[in-house]
Amino acid sequence: GSRKYRRTVYTHDQWVKHRSPDRFLNNIRTLVNSGIYKQVAKEVIATTSVAVFVCGWNALAGGYEGFDGSMHEAVIQGSWVQKVGLPLTPFTVLTPSLGLLLVFRTNTSYQRWDEARKFWGLNINHTRDLNRMATAWYGNQSNQDDTKFIGASTPAAENIDPVKRQEDLQQLSLFTWAFVRSMKRHLSPPAEDEDAFCQELRARLSPSQAQNIIDAAHRPNRALYDLSVAIDKLPMHFMRKNEINKNLSIFEDTLGGCERLLSSPVPLFYSRHTARFLSTWLLLLPFALYDPFKGSWNHIAEIPTVALTSVFLFGIEELATQLEEPFTILPMQGFCDKIGMWCDEIISWRGQGLDKEVEQYSMMK
Repeated sequence: GSRKYRRTVYTHDQWVKHRSPDRFLNNIRTLVNSGIYKQVAKEVIATTSVAVFVCGWNALAGGYEGFDGSMHEAVIQGSWVQKVGLPLTPFTVLTPSLGLLLVFRTNTSYQRWDEARKFWGLNINHTRDLNRMATAWYGNQSNQDDTKFIGASTPAAENIDPVKRQEDLQQLSLFTWAFVRSMKRHLSPPAEDEDAFCQELRARLSPSQAQNIIDAAHRPNRALYDLSVAIDKLPMHFMRKNEINKNLSIFEDTLGGCERLLSSPVPLFYSRHTARFLSTWLLLLPFALYDPFKGSWNHIAEIPTVALTSVFLFGIEELATQLEEPFTILPMQGFCDKIGMWCDEIISWRGQGLDKEVEQYSMMK
């Protein structure tokens, strides 16, 4: 439930707050509100309960210290009654191994998040690149400058109709946005994004265009096909179209890479072994910490120590689990909105030689 609140796109203001000297105090103050720690509450309660049991049982079975400092005999007596405990040495020996498992788990999960963010970075870069080239190259430029193409068979285009130009480029911008928006929906939980996706498509595309994408079995592929058709309709030399179409191949790569991350988690046997190792280690730790805390009243300092240790170690494993599936914590909606805005701005610029073309077109009319 808290994942959607982690989709932050940083600006200068956020970076100033991020490196504020008060950040340590603020992070401690909001510790109880942490979504990560709330996720591991059950595990922490379990290990803390074991610590409470160890302290309580040993006090009943081996005697306890009163509030006045006097020692009292065991409440439960008998030949079968024994204090519980474990040596600390096995935990000391196993700690480096547990640390390596957790480090590898978190590093692998972060790499998956970083890879997903880079895929979306490529989407952002190449959507702008695609619309920039289409806007600048609209129309066959051989009748406007000295550009020569080897073996060119495309005749010089007629004067550019500014209205037709704007319609063609607007379609290009819309289908560029439709692809990334469809990709966002493809990578998001249906219950979270389906209604918003359909509503946004119907608001920006024509009814038939929106419905074609919504009805497709693989929506990003359909949007990418529509974008390819829109590029093919642009009046320009095929070599320039080829350059623009290279961006679509990159989109296919980013889409495939994101699908790979979504469908292939860190090998389950590794994740399960790490979780079992950590859980067993922390559940048995209270038995080994009883004697080291003999200096505290009835060894009671063991309880908060076990609780804090569990919070932080289970928190590391929870961080890895949260990062492992990166798409529901990436601000993909923000990426899509900015891509749509930037593409609309780019196509509003005048292209190469357009001033002269508009003037000639107006004189002809």
